[in-house]
Order: sequence, then structure tokens, then C-alpha cells
Amino acid sequence: MLRLPTFSYHTPRTAGDAVRIKKEHGRDAMYVAGGTDLYPNMKRRHQTPAQVISLRDVPELHCLEVLGDGRLQIGAMVTLTTLEHYPHLQAHYPALQRAIREISTPLLRNMGTIGGNLLLDTRCTYYDQSYEWRESIDFCMKKDGAICWVAPGSPRCWAVQSSDTVPVVCALAAEIELADENGTRTIAADDLYQDDGIQYLTKRPEELLTRITLPAPGAWRASYLKLRRRDTYDFPVLGVGACLWYGDDGKVEKANVRLGGAGSYAIPATATEQMLVGNELTDELIADAANAALKPARTMDNTDLDVYWRRKVAPIYVARALRACRR
Repeated sequence: MLRLPTFSYHTPRTAGDAVRIKKEHGRDAMYVAGGTDLYPNMKRRHQTPAQVISLRDVPELHCLEVLGDGRLQIGAMVTLTTLEHYPHLQAHYPALQRAIREISTPLLRNMGTIGGNLLLDTRCTYYDQSYEWRESIDFCMKKDGAICWVAPGSPRCWAVQSSDTVPVVCALAAEIELADENGTRTIAADDLYQDDGIQYLTKRPEELLTRITLPAPGAWRASYLKLRRRDTYDFPVLGVGACLWYGDDGKVEKANVRLGGAGSYAIPATATEQMLVGNELTDELIADAANAALKPARTMDNTDLDVYWRRKVAPIYVARALRACRR
């Protein structure tokens, strides 16, 4: 039986108090939201914080509000189940609602939060194992070792970003609010992530993700598609988030396409996006733009299913996602 290591548990009542506790204990402390990622990782000794800071009792992190300009503001501690059944999300952000519905099981969605899913630890076949399993083959670069077993000659870790919400939130050009002792700062969702399996977040360790702001409904359409072995609860081995903005003439003015489960961050399909802008979304354009997503889908032997098949199926899923964005 896997057991949690010993730790002290803090229950701050404000975001400021949570940040203060984190700064006081430094690297020995970690925030916990729903705990569906952190606690299993602690049991496998991926993370072993001596101080765990619960965000459950911080009221400001539970906000869910439609702002005056139509944008939707979501507190980091809003549960996935709450969002899955939130009528405003269903009506105006169905792509995000679908991504949330695809996360794990109803039980874990009851516990998991939107903030926690956005900060989900990167995953890998060689990393997401028990301590004893990892010790038997020698530890990997991401934890306790010096080698990446996915690419032994590589100087970096290739663990993948496996959140369902990240590709959609990035495609939507949402904003992320981060808080520390000096106040708050707001960044684009894309800027929260970077292409490194270990240092996959750009936020500073002491910073706290407080809320997410989605753009107001308008002349844009978004979609999300997920590939996994079992449709009931598996992590994605490919997640395509797409969002297209249309002009009055029906042509695409802006396009965001993100590939999750294929790299250490939600990879922008830049060539695909460039082909779409300034054009009508015809069947021929969709086929050509989807094929351009083959190159950035640089799959490796770090998740489930065959590497080469996963790469070849990426254009098919991109095409389906684009068709779902038609007006």
C-alpha cells in the first residue's frame, strides 16, 4: 500500500496568508487544491513537501462571476464538477465544458479544481510509477536521477503536458492571475507554460494562481477533442484545442490551435494557424491546414499508445476540431 509521507497541514483563510506561509517555508511547502494530483504524487514520492498549504478555505478563490464586459472570471478553487454543470459555461464556452467533462471520473471531478488542472504536473511512462519501480531501473531526470529514459541522449526532460483544460484555455487566449506578497499580476494563458518537462511553468514557486478570465462571447468558435485508450478516465495522449475568430466577411481573422499530450506544453500549431488566417474555412483548407499539424506533433515514447500512430492521427483530430469551429 502506498502511504503519504509525514507533513504539516496549513489552512489559510486568505490568498495573502497562503502566500505568506509559502514564502516562510520556501521549497519545503506546496499548495494543494483538490489534491487529486499532489497526493498521489506524494505517495509515489515524486513530491515530498514537509508543509502542505490547503486553499480550500480561501473564499476569494471560489468566485465564479460574469463581468460587466461579458468576460467570465473563474476562481482557481472552483471545482470541475461545478463548471461542468454551470449553465453559462454550457451556453457560451462549450469547448471548455467538454474538456472538463473529459477529465478523469465524476468522483475526481468532484474533488479536482480548475486551478489544479491548469497546473497539473507533467507525466511520463517512466516517471508516473512507484518509488520502488523507478529505483529498479534507476531514477529519471525529472526526479532523483540524471537521465531521461525517453531520450537518453537528451539534456532535457520530455515529460508531457496532459491537462485537458490547458489546450482550450490557451486557444481561447484566456488570462491568468497570479498573486504573491507584492500583489497580483495578469498574464496570457500561453505565457504560463514552457517546453520543459521539469520547469513546465513560468510562474514563480511562491506565486499562487488565483483566477482565470475567459474572453467575452463573440465572433469566435472553439472546440476540444481528446484521444485516449479508454474513454472513461484516461489522460489524453492527444488533446486538440482550437479557437477561430471570424470577421464580418466570414473569413478567419485569427486562429489558435494547441496540441496537448504531445509535448511538455500545449504546442502551438503555428503553420496551421497561418494557413487559416484570411481565408474561408472550406473543406480543402481544413484538410491542408490539418496536415500542417503533423510536424509539431512530435510524439515520443512517454505516454500510452504507439508513437508513430499518435503522430499520424494528429492531423485527423485537428481537422475534426477545425470543422467543429465552423460558424
